[in-house]
Amino acid sequence: MSKKINVVMAGLPSGKMATAITEAILEDDSSDMTLMIHALTYGKCKTSPLDMFDYYSVADRESFVEGVVKNYKFIVVDFTVPDAVNKNAEFYCKHDIPFVMGTTGGDRERLYETVQSSNIPAVIAVNMSPQIVVFQAMMKFAEQFVGVLDDFDLSVIESHQQAKKDTSGTAKAVVGSLQKMGVEDFDLRDIVKIRNPRQQRTLLSVPDEHLGGHGYHQYNLMSCGGDVDLHFTHNVRGRNTYVDGTLRAIKFLHKKVQEGRNGVVYSMEDVLRG
Repeated sequence: MSKKINVVMAGLPSGKMATAITEAILEDDSSDMTLMIHALTYGKCKTSPLDMFDYYSVADRESFVEGVVKNYKFIVVDFTVPDAVNKNAEFYCKHDIPFVMGTTGGDRERLYETVQSSNIPAVIAVNMSPQIVVFQAMMKFAEQFVGVLDDFDLSVIESHQQAKKDTSGTAKAVVGSLQKMGVEDFDLRDIVKIRNPRQQRTLLSVPDEHLGGHGYHQYNLMSCGGDVDLHFTHNVRGRNTYVDGTLRAIKFLHKKVQEGRNGVVYSMEDVLRG
């Protein structure tokens, strides 16, 4: 029997994605992963229904290094907060901890450079859903058709649960592709970000049971002459698809660690290609 992949979660006990991934691993008896009892926390709360864990806050990092990093080999899965992205990555790289970064925000260029100058590989993605990743890949492919969207106006709406503070990284990436195809006069600050549950329910028909966990995106394009309009929509209800993608990323990264692929940043496209 092959040895299981040790996983340490960063973002417990309050992080919704961290909790969903934790539950998925714990509930799958056939999983080739094992969840370590050590977890990194970035909030003030240290009580949780997931009371099996020993929580290490930012202030406890030295003891985490002494008690965990020096004694085990593992992969960190990071779903924390945007403000922690770069500091977390620097910590992981300093101590040779391979990681899957699903947290959005932070200085992404600096994030990539941190990994590329390190001794570990990492999977970094603004969206972990396999289906949405494929949609983004389609948009990237279309970037080669420079000018096809010249003189088109664009409007973008993205809606996520109230706890998500930053603008969707997926929306930013798709807008970037559309701009390369010719869309002008659109700034990322023009993306309409909806976080109010009442607006989500009335304007976008987000089901009540998914107000606390969803990702709705609308991209609307209209030619200046009004003769062509294009509409792209992708809606995700719940977190199952993101959990699926994250579990794939963990297995992929473990393989790359075994191969000794250090200082390499992998995307979810790389993960899906295998």
